[in-house]
Amino acid sequence: MRLRHATVVAAISVAAGGSYFALRSPSFSFNDRGGATAFEELRRKISDPSAVVPPRAAQVSTLAGTTAANPLDVLVIGGGATGSGVALDAVTRGLRVGLVEREDFASGTSSRSTKLIHGGVRYLEKAVFNLDYGQLKLVFHALNERKQLIANAPHLCHALPCMTPCFSKFEVLYFWAGLKFYDLVAGKQLLHLSRYYSAKESSELFPTLAKKGKDRTLKGTIVYYDGQMNDSRVNVAIACSAALAGAAVLNYAEVVSFLKEGGTGRIIGARIRNNLTGDEFDTYAKVVVNAAGPFCDAVRTLADKDVKPIICPSSGVHIVLPDYYSPEGMGLIVPKTKDGRVVFMLPWLGRTVAGTTDSQTPITMLPEPHEDEIQFILDAISDYLNVKVRRTDVLSAWSGIRPLALDPTAKNTESISRDHVVCEEYPGLVTITGGKWTTYRGMAQDAVDAAIKAGKLNATNDCLTHDLRLVGGEGWENSHFTVLSQQYLRNKLSHGKVVPGEMDSVAAKHLSHAYGTLAHRVAAIAQDENLGKRLAHGYPYLEAEVAYCAREEYCESAVDFLARRCRLAFLDTDAAFKALPRVIQILATEHKWDKSRQGQEVEKANQFLQTFKALKNAQFHDGKHN
Repeated sequence: MRLRHATVVAAISVAAGGSYFALRSPSFSFNDRGGATAFEELRRKISDPSAVVPPRAAQVSTLAGTTAANPLDVLVIGGGATGSGVALDAVTRGLRVGLVEREDFASGTSSRSTKLIHGGVRYLEKAVFNLDYGQLKLVFHALNERKQLIANAPHLCHALPCMTPCFSKFEVLYFWAGLKFYDLVAGKQLLHLSRYYSAKESSELFPTLAKKGKDRTLKGTIVYYDGQMNDSRVNVAIACSAALAGAAVLNYAEVVSFLKEGGTGRIIGARIRNNLTGDEFDTYAKVVVNAAGPFCDAVRTLADKDVKPIICPSSGVHIVLPDYYSPEGMGLIVPKTKDGRVVFMLPWLGRTVAGTTDSQTPITMLPEPHEDEIQFILDAISDYLNVKVRRTDVLSAWSGIRPLALDPTAKNTESISRDHVVCEEYPGLVTITGGKWTTYRGMAQDAVDAAIKAGKLNATNDCLTHDLRLVGGEGWENSHFTVLSQQYLRNKLSHGKVVPGEMDSVAAKHLSHAYGTLAHRVAAIAQDENLGKRLAHGYPYLEAEVAYCAREEYCESAVDFLARRCRLAFLDTDAAFKALPRVIQILATEHKWDKSRQGQEVEKANQFLQTFKALKNAQFHDGKHN
């Protein structure tokens, strides 16, 4: 026991000295195979202001054009954060890469996250009190990846201060020491130093925080920093970056069976169905990577129908409330709720997201939050607020399925590690599962390393993604929105006439943060094609974004846009319902849909939005709740 404790403490000391890389192999390398030159070429491709992703038809042609004699190096199954990350990592190593996703990029877990990029305060606590070196390594890894994710997608990610309320002197001391320890472990990866605020100062920073509760009085708060992101847009940026780097990425393409080599049984590709046309084709690859998230076991059954599951699905429910529940730029983290879980309230895209639950769940394409889970979150946050918390204030509520790595000895999902698992159970098939959003890049690196080994692939260089900016991120600065306001108009059509309008700072800031340095393309569509009208009252989303996403981001359905290109479905379900007809109208023009397809889109979108459990009478307009 003493030896384990000494190991943990020694490792922390190493990390605090900024030598984390002694505990883990380097995340990138400009080696003697031309890594530096390759990296600069990749940066040029992804950041080229005139570059556009290959059209869907070209990606289909590339995948269908492979043969047993001329295969891809790697075929990735799954277009979530991990799968898209694997495709980006592999193609940047000079490999021929394809990716298929049966729905849309980020259609599963990757769009339904907590929106936090976190190092893992809870994991650090477990590492110390359980003397668990595995949890400690997870914290080291996550802290490094947190800093890099924010740096590589600066328009979509940022540091967020999080306030932890303390109701006794012991809690003040305990959380202050614990979060200072978190700062220490972060070392060079630190975002900002944590600090203590008095009860009065805390009330000024977070006006809705209750000073008094049931038999308790606020003694102060500790504020520390983690990261926050627009998760699905980061995912789409990863997929588009992979496409710009040369990978053939294709959403709405489902693997229906594996191709196997005669005699050896080695997996050498997959039979793929284009879910938009119904056509099927074969894609050959030296190695297939299964990165299907919660559905990775379903993919494994295509190789062996009797396979034992290796993931434990866990449900995480979140709700969205009006902005007045939390101040802009400050989150609230409650370390322990009634059942010992963490509950939070975070400002996100002009609203407040609160959560979460953590319970075992069946795997489904459209998970729904249960009413008791929504009420649990409302009850939990009401204990810490001085405003009345109402069910009618819930603008949207959703459930996401976390694909946790299964520990057969664990009694509940709280004790299962969030670390990832990479394995090659069948020749030619590498599976990666578990992990978390923050560490997607490192997970992808491990999966590609395993694929190279499994397929004896000839990569031209080592991993280059550690410092690779995603599309829209290179050269972006916070002031970028001012250029949009100064140079573009937001023209609208009204009764057949063009009505000019200014590109106000709210719309400009939104475009800048959503699209980075490519925001001018969306602004140009708003101006030149008269698509500058807002899609929903009280929200900054423009009609021009629908057209842009259809042309440049593989947006193939109304749900793709409402849920994953813009976030209206997650922010306000009622507003998404109201915007739906116009979104379908614009997509119909872009994709040349007939009336039948438009009707299918209405039905599919309604089915999707009905799983977001907001109340019809929860209306929100221009920052005021009615």
